[in-house]
Amino acid sequence: MPPAEFLAIGREEIARYGVELVRDRVVEVERGRDGTVEQGEDFAVVLAGGRTVRARRLVVATGLRDELPAVPGLAERFGRDVLHCPFCHGWEVRDQPFGVLGTAPTSVHQALMVSQWSKDVRFFLHTVAEEELSDEDLRRLAAAGVDVVPGEVKGLVVEDDRLTGVRLAGGTPSGEGTTHARSVLFVAPHAVPQTGLLEQLGAELHETPFGAYPVVDATGLTTVPGVWAAGNAIGFAEQVVHAASGGYRAASAIVGDLLMTDLDAVARV
Repeated sequence: MPPAEFLAIGREEIARYGVELVRDRVVEVERGRDGTVEQGEDFAVVLAGGRTVRARRLVVATGLRDELPAVPGLAERFGRDVLHCPFCHGWEVRDQPFGVLGTAPTSVHQALMVSQWSKDVRFFLHTVAEEELSDEDLRRLAAAGVDVVPGEVKGLVVEDDRLTGVRLAGGTPSGEGTTHARSVLFVAPHAVPQTGLLEQLGAELHETPFGAYPVVDATGLTTVPGVWAAGNAIGFAEQVVHAASGGYRAASAIVGDLLMTDLDAVARV
């Protein structure tokens, strides 16, 4: 299902439950701004449009941002024939000529993984020096039938709105380098977690190989009382099905938390 269609259906469904969808950007969030709330169990969410929304609990689902290598044309094709995940897209592009853009020695892993979906894979070293590849890397690439192509990638060849080739840096009088016919190019984006709001609230983060993400429990509760996180806001590999599950767990926990808080307040009266 196209992502835009999936999003539209989700928004239509939540409207049936009386949920207000606000098309705005949160610029600031604070706990107990009026000084009347204890234990951080009240929040003021300031929007770019000037509105302030108050809430008893928060779920942060700000996700992450993909930063792509600075190769001309790469961003425009991303999600179409420039791909990142063989498990997300491999079956749909199987048996086509694959390219893999090397941006770090760990790109070897990506080249080896995609070789399960095509027997025609070329690993363009790009910014990876040949000496950075270990003997084990080279043995595995050879065993998988992956061709290693030295040189920097300078651009993509697109014809009739389809990727048809990968062009290397020039060594010819015209400055144009060798072009390799490829119809799919895999690349590993640099994931940048969107943790600004969580940091404003003082949430504890932990470092991972893919950036710093909030420390959460099994329901997505952060180290800030009353603040949950879900989806790619808590990790690099959270796909749509995981994000939906995380949202469900957070919502269930919040309902129970609010209920017990209100019952305890009545019991104290």
